[in-house]
Amino acid sequence: MQVIRDLAGLREATASLRASGRRLGFVPTMGALHRGHLALVEEARRQADAVAVSIFVNPLQFGPNEDLSRYPRDEAGDLEKLRGAGCDLVWLPSVEAMYPPGAATVIVVGGPSEGFEGSARPGHFRGMSTVCTKLFNQTRADVAVFGEKDWQQLQVVRRVVADLDLPVRIIGHETVREEDGLAFSSRNQRLSPAQRALAPMLARVMREAITAMGRGAEPDAVLGQALAELLQAGFAPDYLALVEPATLRPWPSGAGGEARLLAAAGLGDVRLLDNMAAILPGR
Repeated sequence: MQVIRDLAGLREATASLRASGRRLGFVPTMGALHRGHLALVEEARRQADAVAVSIFVNPLQFGPNEDLSRYPRDEAGDLEKLRGAGCDLVWLPSVEAMYPPGAATVIVVGGPSEGFEGSARPGHFRGMSTVCTKLFNQTRADVAVFGEKDWQQLQVVRRVVADLDLPVRIIGHETVREEDGLAFSSRNQRLSPAQRALAPMLARVMREAITAMGRGAEPDAVLGQALAELLQAGFAPDYLALVEPATLRPWPSGAGGEARLLAAAGLGDVRLLDNMAAILPGR
């Protein structure tokens, strides 16, 4: 496994791959890798001949009220996990390598970036879209794999790639969960034991709401009850919303088909994200 920290070395390595005719799969990460990330590496391996993973805690994704320094980091542990997963190349740029002095270009996306995380974390999707565009150009990957847990992020990346005609295919991988249903996240390790015991309730309440709506219950009433249940249990919900999967527009009243249920809720200073597909019967 090659570990590369400078852009010249990355370009040399990826040029060698292209010269040999091998397709490159790519998984962008911010490190603190867990089983969910490794599932993305496995999917990239299925989709391509070689796999590259980036580890870069992107400062542009953090707002003024978010503590960049507290984001979990474990470079040695991450590299060990990637070796075990059969990763071929790890791209570990510094902030200076990614954003050289004088850098002044960012990617601003409308559409699916609006609302939800876009409202809760102003500037987050601008930073994410900028770094992903740079990573796609740096690696020249054929395919890139993203987890569906960050559903809005996945739709924003797809929008950027389509709008800018970037030659990379975006693949979404289903959310990987703990045995108790909690979606894997690097931030889970910041939960206290009591919070960790409570956290799976978010997924359970979402599943119950989806079941009720699938049986024809009124979505507004179901989601209102679900929010009340989360509040009573000690969560601080930001949103629990039924939306069109690709655009994230509000789900049309009375419509049937596949919707997406998005959720964000705080437990202490940890913010949990989740989403699930919901099939509605319509009326």
